[in-house]
Amino acid sequence: MKTLSSVLRDTTQKFPQRPAILDPSGRAFTYAELDLEASRLARGLLDLGVAKGDKVGLWMPNNPEWVIAYFAVARVGAVVVPMNTRYKTHEVEYILGNSEATTLFAADSFVGIDYLSMIDEIRPKLPNLKHVVIVGKTGKDMHSWTDVVERGTKLLGDGKLEARERTCRPEDNVFILYTSGTTGNPKGAMLSHHNIGHNGEQVAEVLHTSEEDVFLLAVPFFHCFGCVMGIAGAITWGASIVPMPVFKAAEALDLVERFGVTVLYGVPTMFVLELEEVRKGRADGSRYDIGTLRTGIMAGAPCPVEVMRGTMNEMHCNVSIAYGLTEASPVITMTRFDDAIERRVETVGRALDGIEVKIADDDWKAVPTGETGELACRGYNVMMGYYKMPDKTAECIDQEGWLYSGDLATVDSEGYVRIVGRKKDMLITGGFNVYPAEIEEYLFTHPRVLNVSVIGVPDPVFGEVAAAYVVQREGTTVDPQEIVDYCAKEIANFKVPRYVVVVKDLPMTQSGKIQKFRLREMAEAAFQKGEMKKLSPSGGKK
Repeated sequence: MKTLSSVLRDTTQKFPQRPAILDPSGRAFTYAELDLEASRLARGLLDLGVAKGDKVGLWMPNNPEWVIAYFAVARVGAVVVPMNTRYKTHEVEYILGNSEATTLFAADSFVGIDYLSMIDEIRPKLPNLKHVVIVGKTGKDMHSWTDVVERGTKLLGDGKLEARERTCRPEDNVFILYTSGTTGNPKGAMLSHHNIGHNGEQVAEVLHTSEEDVFLLAVPFFHCFGCVMGIAGAITWGASIVPMPVFKAAEALDLVERFGVTVLYGVPTMFVLELEEVRKGRADGSRYDIGTLRTGIMAGAPCPVEVMRGTMNEMHCNVSIAYGLTEASPVITMTRFDDAIERRVETVGRALDGIEVKIADDDWKAVPTGETGELACRGYNVMMGYYKMPDKTAECIDQEGWLYSGDLATVDSEGYVRIVGRKKDMLITGGFNVYPAEIEEYLFTHPRVLNVSVIGVPDPVFGEVAAAYVVQREGTTVDPQEIVDYCAKEIANFKVPRYVVVVKDLPMTQSGKIQKFRLREMAEAAFQKGEMKKLSPSGGKK
């Protein structure tokens, strides 16, 4: 068992001059340089008064600073709180408030979002937030990244960081990753150093990772896919990472060619778009030189068989399918290179070592092999619990340590798992989990919305998108575009409904529960008739 800080130190001792980060901007860090920068920043955090167990928000795109902060925060025994780069003001306020964060690392802006003004707006409501550290242009009462690093540089050799590190244990909480809840507010899954470090190590080991590998990470660092499977996985084995802040298929393939990328991560949507680019390149002669690709992971959403086959046959990328959830640190099962092709394209593989899997009925009792039920896992990877939510923790982790996923699955006699559906109403948009209850709760704040129900509907690019069925208050009129724009103002773009249907009533059971299956039937019929009109926020962002 190791802390994340010792993971980096061990790799640095083995491969001090190997490249750790190859940034597309031209910056590069060897392992020795990454370890030194993490220590400088860590000492700067100590100088600011960051205590062991303090929560530290990371609100930045995929860049070297995110990686440096990741290890610096862990090195001082504090807790990383990754934050979605597309969050709007009230989402940022909730995460920082609920986590009781004392410190925030943020970019000054990203993809047109002004982080500084958002921070200024919410800071008076966050009494625990003592320090804001900005990469880029700073605002009032904020520290620049450079200033904090310089503080730490002056303290090299004072022994305080080493003393703090000696108090850190592998079983300590080091991450709180927020995952949207079915009752509205996100829940903070607490993960330990060992949860993250060992899971990342195992995932990369399944891919036969070595110090010769180069990982392209366009999956966001604020998600387990990026920060555990990506950063922790690559760095455990001395590989290099190429951070990509915004995914664009053509640019991703250019980066594969430029840096000799060997390992490619992505949700199925990313691979669909990359395959399309590869095929266009063959057709018009502008081929991409992606011959260095060796393997990768496709995860985060159901993986279509044809996409898997195309990635393997046309991109020559021998990908693995991974399945998991944030609360499981995140990976539970993976396909292996020596699995039969049918297993690799039709299942999510077998459990990693040290993790048990069972399929359970509604009473959490195991069902016979081959029968459908809720997938549960038990092992080193199960989260410590939801932060400040013991009741919610007890709803998904039983007294024997089994974590219940909410996903419906089967497992065969050889341990191969097939995911067949979702027990809850969650939808997955471009790899991001979206819970209808969170969108519904916000739409209930609209003055002319009487009732609303949100479901997932198929989308050729993102897999699924949200569709809102709205009942307007008597004597008022609700325009579908208005609903989309109302959501776009305050919730992340990937959660915004792309279809809005105004209805007189919602289908209900006799006990008053909304029949979402009826809404899905209505949506399917409307699509067949061409009556569903896809909408985007008025700002024009898709």
